[in-house]
Amino acid sequence: MRIAKEGYPLILTALALTVVAFAVGWKIVAAVLALLTLAVAGFFRDPERQIPTGEDLVVAPADGRVVSIAEVTHDAAFSGTATRLSIFLSPLDVHINRAPVAGKIEAVNYHPGRFLAAYKEEASRCNEQNMLKIIDPRGRPFRVVQIAGFLARRIVCRVKIGTTLARGERFGLIMFGSRTDLFLPSSCRLEVTEGQRVKGGATILGRFV
Repeated sequence: MRIAKEGYPLILTALALTVVAFAVGWKIVAAVLALLTLAVAGFFRDPERQIPTGEDLVVAPADGRVVSIAEVTHDAAFSGTATRLSIFLSPLDVHINRAPVAGKIEAVNYHPGRFLAAYKEEASRCNEQNMLKIIDPRGRPFRVVQIAGFLARRIVCRVKIGTTLARGERFGLIMFGSRTDLFLPSSCRLEVTEGQRVKGGATILGRFV
């Protein structure tokens, strides 16, 4: 199983504590720590995904459940209205973030904030977050927002302005429960509904026709 590199310090720390507990005879403590080690390793799992091929597709930027699909206006990144699609990631989901489209990173903006439960509507507005603006080869804008949740206290972004991403390529992760918002042009025809579960890089969210 592939593990995200950011997880190794936590996994190795938990493993070391497990070994120490076994060595001193604290069997119950050691068993709990062993389970914790496995849980942390599972959280940082980074499976390979079969990225859909074809023109004008938009794929999920994260694993999880679609908790909101809404029309937004007055967004500086879009000339008219845009669609915001919000994905809630539970602690059991894969937390790797992937590019919804192929394109170039035009902006990366981090904003400090609160740590409300990520499934709440106000989390998109109030929580700590990191925004990436991506321009696809046809000049269409997209925004992906990594949003910290109640447990998540660290947002990892591995890219910078000028980075070129392929569709479905990994660009970061959010630790221990979070939310990922995708803003896309309203001309994109969505193929998912609220409540549906999606897989980052694999599920087609919509397409341009």
